[in-house]
Amino acid sequence: MPEQGIHTIDTGYLRPRFDAAYLVVENGRGAFVDCGTNHSVPVLMAVLAQAGLAPADVDWLVLTHVHLDHAGGAGTLMQRLPNARLVAHPRAAPHMIDPARLIAGAMAVYGEAEFNSHYGELLPVPAARVVVAGDGHVIDLAGRSLRCIDTPGHARHHLCVWDARSRSWFSGDTFGLSYRELDGGRGPFILPTSSPVQFEPEAMQASIARMLTETPQAMYLTHYGRVGDVARLAAELHEQVDAMVSLAQACEGRADRHRALVAALSGYYLERAQAHGCALDDAAVLHLLEMDIELNAQGLEVWLERSRT
Repeated sequence: MPEQGIHTIDTGYLRPRFDAAYLVVENGRGAFVDCGTNHSVPVLMAVLAQAGLAPADVDWLVLTHVHLDHAGGAGTLMQRLPNARLVAHPRAAPHMIDPARLIAGAMAVYGEAEFNSHYGELLPVPAARVVVAGDGHVIDLAGRSLRCIDTPGHARHHLCVWDARSRSWFSGDTFGLSYRELDGGRGPFILPTSSPVQFEPEAMQASIARMLTETPQAMYLTHYGRVGDVARLAAELHEQVDAMVSLAQACEGRADRHRALVAALSGYYLERAQAHGCALDDAAVLHLLEMDIELNAQGLEVWLERSRT
C-alpha cells in the first residue's frame, strides 16, 4: 500500500530494485517524480492506472536532474500526459527542451548501439510545458505543496523535493544510494554517489545538511526506495564523503591512480558493509557495487583535476 499517497515504481532500468520513480497522488491528481528511461514509460502508465488515475489526471513530472536513468523517458512520458507540465532545475530545463547535448554526451560514453538499447530516442519537451524551478519553487498538487530546493553535489543541475505532507524528501542522487540487498541488522546501508563530471564534495555535504533542517522522517531515493533512520544515514554520508576525498588525495600522483582508487574504494565500502552486518558475502557486495565504485572513482578523479586549477 502506498504511504501518504506515494507509490514507489521500479522502472526496470538495468536490474530489479535499482532505479525508482515515484507517483504522488493527492485528491485525484498525480505527480511523477523522475521517470526512468523510455522503456520505463509503460510501467509508469500501468502504476498510474492501478492508482485509479487517467493520464489526464497527472499535473506534473518533476525531474530531480537530467541524468538519463532519471529523465531519459521524459519526452515520451509527456506525450502521454496531456495536462502535465515538466518541472526542472534552471540548469536542467534547457536540456529537456533540446536534448541534443544529452544525446551527444551519452552517445560518446555508451556508443550508438548501447545508447539505443538502454534509452531509445530522447524526445524534446515543448518549452511551453516546461517550468523552471529555482531554489524554493513550490508546486501545487491539488493543495499539496511540493517544494524544490537547489541541491548541488552530485550534479550542479540537481534539485530535491520536500513533501511536507509525508515529511520526506525526494532526494534523487544527492542523499546517496541504498540498495535493499545490502540492508543489515542496523537497517539500510548507504553510500554517496558521485557523477563523473560534476562531483563536488563540499556542495554535497552542504546539500545533505540543508535537507536535514526539516527533520525529515524519510528519504525517497532513486537508488532505491524509501529509507528512514535519516539522521544516522546522513551522518554516515558525511563521514563517507570525507573518507572518499581522503582516499582520492592519497592516490593523487600515482601512475595507476584510477586502479588504486577503485581498489581503495572497494576495500572501504566492503569494510563498511561487513560492519553493517550485510547478509551478502564479500564477492556479492563488490559485484553489486561494481558500477557505483567505478563511477565514484571517476567522479573523484574529475574533482582532483578540477581542484588543481
